[in-house]
Amino acid sequence: MSEVSTGHADSRPYGRLADTPEPAGGADYERLAANLRHLLDAVGGARLPDPLVSRVADQLAELGAQLAPFAVAESERVAGRRFDLPGRGQTMVPALHWDEADAHHGRCRLTFGRHYLGGGGAAHGGAVPLVFDEALSAVANRDRPMARTAYLHVDYRAIVPIDTELWIEVEVDRVQGRKCYLRGGLHHGDVLCAQAEALFVELRPGQP
Repeated sequence: MSEVSTGHADSRPYGRLADTPEPAGGADYERLAANLRHLLDAVGGARLPDPLVSRVADQLAELGAQLAPFAVAESERVAGRRFDLPGRGQTMVPALHWDEADAHHGRCRLTFGRHYLGGGGAAHGGAVPLVFDEALSAVANRDRPMARTAYLHVDYRAIVPIDTELWIEVEVDRVQGRKCYLRGGLHHGDVLCAQAEALFVELRPGQP
Protein backbone atom coordinates (compact mmCIF):
# COMPACT_ATOMS: atom_id res chain seq x y z
CA MET A 1 0.00 0.00 0.00
CA SER A 2 1.33 3.44 -0.85
CA GLU A 3 1.94 5.83 2.01
CA VAL A 4 -0.47 8.73 2.38
CA SER A 5 0.65 12.32 2.85
CA THR A 6 -0.66 13.69 6.15
CA GLY A 7 -0.76 17.37 5.18
CA HIS A 8 -0.76 20.07 7.84
CA ALA A 9 -1.53 19.41 11.48
CA ASP A 10 -4.37 21.00 13.43
CA SER A 11 -3.93 24.36 15.11
CA ARG A 12 -4.56 22.66 18.47
CA PRO A 13 -8.27 23.45 18.83
CA TYR A 14 -8.57 21.77 22.22
CA GLY A 15 -6.17 24.23 23.84
CA ARG A 16 -4.90 22.91 27.17
CA LEU A 17 -5.66 19.30 26.18
CA ALA A 18 -3.21 19.46 23.28
CA ASP A 19 -0.07 20.24 25.24
CA THR A 20 1.32 16.75 25.76
CA PRO A 21 5.15 16.86 26.03
CA GLU A 22 5.73 13.33 24.68
CA PRO A 23 2.64 12.14 22.76
CA ALA A 24 1.92 8.43 22.94
CA GLY A 25 2.34 6.52 19.70
CA GLY A 26 5.33 8.54 18.54
CA ALA A 27 5.84 10.56 15.39
CA ASP A 28 4.53 7.81 13.09
CA TYR A 29 1.07 7.71 14.64
CA GLU A 30 -0.05 10.42 12.23
CA ARG A 31 0.97 8.21 9.30
CA LEU A 32 -0.83 5.23 10.84
CA ALA A 33 -4.12 7.15 11.12
CA ALA A 34 -3.78 8.70 7.64
CA ASN A 35 -3.07 5.33 6.01
CA LEU A 36 -6.00 3.73 7.82
CA ARG A 37 -8.29 6.48 6.50
CA HIS A 38 -6.91 5.81 3.01
CA LEU A 39 -7.61 2.08 3.41
CA LEU A 40 -11.22 2.71 4.46
CA ASP A 41 -11.74 4.98 1.43
CA ALA A 42 -10.11 2.43 -0.88
CA VAL A 43 -12.36 -0.39 0.36
CA GLY A 44 -15.45 1.81 0.31
CA GLY A 45 -14.86 2.90 -3.28
CA ALA A 46 -13.70 -0.35 -4.86
CA ARG A 47 -15.24 -3.40 -6.51
CA LEU A 48 -12.63 -6.03 -5.79
CA PRO A 49 -12.23 -9.41 -7.52
CA ASP A 50 -13.10 -12.32 -5.27
CA PRO A 51 -9.52 -13.62 -4.85
CA LEU A 52 -8.34 -10.17 -3.72
CA VAL A 53 -11.24 -9.90 -1.26
CA SER A 54 -10.12 -13.19 0.32
CA ARG A 55 -6.48 -12.10 0.45
CA VAL A 56 -7.22 -8.69 1.97
CA ALA A 57 -9.59 -10.24 4.51
CA ASP A 58 -6.78 -12.58 5.62
CA GLN A 59 -4.32 -9.68 5.83
CA LEU A 60 -6.69 -7.63 7.96
CA ALA A 61 -7.29 -10.59 10.26
CA GLU A 62 -3.53 -10.97 10.64
CA LEU A 63 -3.11 -7.29 11.48
CA GLY A 64 -5.91 -7.48 14.03
CA ALA A 65 -4.21 -10.45 15.68
CA GLN A 66 -0.92 -8.51 15.86
CA LEU A 67 -2.61 -5.55 17.55
CA ALA A 68 -4.83 -7.52 19.96
CA PRO A 69 -2.15 -8.11 22.64
CA PHE A 70 -1.68 -4.35 22.99
CA ALA A 71 -5.28 -3.56 24.01
CA VAL A 72 -5.40 -1.13 26.96
CA ALA A 73 -7.94 0.62 29.13
CA GLU A 74 -9.70 3.65 27.67
CA SER A 75 -7.59 6.02 29.76
CA GLU A 76 -4.41 4.66 28.13
CA ARG A 77 -5.47 4.48 24.49
CA VAL A 78 -3.94 6.70 21.81
CA ALA A 79 -6.68 7.01 19.15
CA GLY A 80 -8.77 10.09 19.78
CA ARG A 81 -6.33 11.46 22.35
CA ARG A 82 -3.61 12.80 20.08
CA PHE A 83 -4.80 16.41 20.18
CA ASP A 84 -1.68 17.50 18.28
CA LEU A 85 -2.83 15.62 15.16
CA PRO A 86 -5.59 16.20 12.59
CA GLY A 87 -8.67 14.38 13.78
CA ARG A 88 -7.03 13.65 17.15
CA GLY A 89 -5.50 10.54 15.62
CA GLN A 90 -8.86 8.75 15.25
CA THR A 91 -10.50 7.51 12.04
CA MET A 92 -14.21 7.35 12.88
CA VAL A 93 -14.73 10.98 11.82
CA PRO A 94 -12.98 12.76 8.91
CA ALA A 95 -9.95 14.70 10.11
CA LEU A 96 -10.69 18.34 10.86
CA HIS A 97 -7.97 20.83 9.91
CA TRP A 98 -8.42 23.97 12.00
CA ASP A 99 -7.63 27.40 10.60
CA GLU A 100 -9.12 29.30 13.54
CA ALA A 101 -10.01 28.14 17.03
CA ASP A 102 -10.67 29.84 20.35
CA ALA A 103 -13.20 29.54 23.18
CA HIS A 104 -15.85 31.44 21.21
CA HIS A 105 -15.39 30.58 17.53
CA GLY A 106 -13.74 28.09 15.20
CA ARG A 107 -13.32 27.36 11.51
CA CYS A 108 -12.00 24.11 10.06
CA ARG A 109 -11.69 22.22 6.77
CA LEU A 110 -12.55 18.58 6.09
CA THR A 111 -13.20 16.11 3.28
CA PHE A 112 -15.58 13.17 3.32
CA GLY A 113 -13.79 10.31 1.57
CA ARG A 114 -15.48 7.40 -0.21
CA HIS A 115 -15.79 5.56 3.10
CA TYR A 116 -18.61 8.00 3.96
CA LEU A 117 -20.55 7.70 0.70
CA GLY A 118 -24.29 7.36 1.17
CA GLY A 119 -25.34 7.52 -2.49
CA GLY A 120 -25.48 9.82 -5.47
CA GLY A 121 -22.09 11.32 -4.70
CA ALA A 122 -23.28 12.54 -1.31
CA ALA A 123 -21.97 11.79 2.17
CA HIS A 124 -24.16 9.52 4.29
CA GLY A 125 -26.66 11.59 6.25
CA GLY A 126 -25.52 10.06 9.53
CA ALA A 127 -21.94 11.16 8.95
CA VAL A 128 -22.89 14.86 9.02
CA PRO A 129 -23.86 14.89 12.73
CA LEU A 130 -20.59 13.09 13.46
CA VAL A 131 -18.48 15.94 12.08
CA PHE A 132 -20.68 18.55 13.74
CA ASP A 133 -20.26 16.84 17.11
CA GLU A 134 -16.49 16.74 16.59
CA ALA A 135 -16.25 20.39 15.53
CA LEU A 136 -18.65 21.81 18.11
CA SER A 137 -17.05 19.86 20.95
CA ALA A 138 -13.61 21.23 20.05
CA VAL A 139 -14.84 24.77 20.65
CA ALA A 140 -17.07 23.88 23.62
CA ASN A 141 -14.13 22.24 25.39
CA ARG A 142 -11.48 24.83 24.59
CA ASP A 143 -10.20 26.56 27.72
CA ARG A 144 -13.22 25.27 29.64
CA PRO A 145 -13.83 22.22 31.85
CA MET A 146 -14.66 19.07 29.90
CA ALA A 147 -18.25 18.92 28.65
CA ARG A 148 -20.41 16.30 26.94
CA THR A 149 -23.05 16.62 24.25
CA ALA A 150 -26.53 17.01 25.74
CA TYR A 151 -28.28 17.46 22.40
CA LEU A 152 -27.35 18.02 18.76
CA HIS A 153 -29.91 19.14 16.19
CA VAL A 154 -29.01 19.10 12.48
CA ASP A 155 -30.92 20.61 9.57
CA TYR A 156 -29.93 19.48 6.07
CA ARG A 157 -29.96 22.21 3.41
CA ALA A 158 -28.09 20.78 0.40
CA ILE A 159 -26.16 17.72 -0.75
CA VAL A 160 -22.89 17.18 1.13
CA PRO A 161 -20.43 16.01 -1.56
CA ILE A 162 -17.63 13.51 -0.99
CA ASP A 163 -14.02 13.93 -2.18
CA THR A 164 -14.41 17.71 -1.99
CA GLU A 165 -13.03 20.08 0.61
CA LEU A 166 -15.75 21.49 2.86
CA TRP A 167 -15.58 23.90 5.77
CA ILE A 168 -17.34 24.28 9.11
CA GLU A 169 -17.90 27.49 11.01
CA VAL A 170 -18.63 27.16 14.74
CA GLU A 171 -19.65 29.83 17.23
CA VAL A 172 -20.71 29.85 20.86
CA ASP A 173 -24.20 31.29 21.16
CA ARG A 174 -24.19 31.63 24.95
CA VAL A 175 -22.87 30.10 28.17
CA GLN A 176 -25.17 29.64 31.15
CA GLY A 177 -23.48 28.08 34.13
CA ARG A 178 -22.44 24.58 33.13
CA LYS A 179 -24.30 24.85 29.81
CA CYS A 180 -22.61 25.91 26.56
CA TYR A 181 -24.89 26.50 23.56
CA LEU A 182 -23.29 26.47 20.10
CA ARG A 183 -24.23 26.82 16.43
CA GLY A 184 -22.43 25.57 13.36
CA GLY A 185 -22.67 25.50 9.59
CA LEU A 186 -21.22 23.01 7.09
CA HIS A 187 -20.36 24.66 3.77
CA HIS A 188 -19.30 23.65 0.28
CA GLY A 189 -17.86 26.85 -1.09
CA ASP A 190 -20.67 29.41 -0.77
CA VAL A 191 -23.36 26.73 -0.35
CA LEU A 192 -24.69 26.02 3.14
CA CYS A 193 -25.09 22.23 3.24
CA ALA A 194 -26.23 21.77 6.84
CA GLN A 195 -26.76 23.69 10.07
CA ALA A 196 -26.45 22.49 13.66
CA GLU A 197 -27.45 23.65 17.12
CA ALA A 198 -26.05 21.92 20.18
CA LEU A 199 -25.86 22.02 23.94
CA PHE A 200 -22.78 20.82 25.80
CA VAL A 201 -22.92 20.42 29.58
CA GLU A 202 -19.85 20.69 31.78
CA LEU A 203 -19.11 17.48 33.68
CA ARG A 204 -19.28 17.48 37.47
CA PRO A 205 -16.13 16.51 39.42
CA GLY A 206 -15.58 12.78 39.10
CA GLN A 207 -18.24 12.39 36.39
CA PRO A 208 -17.05 10.15 33.53
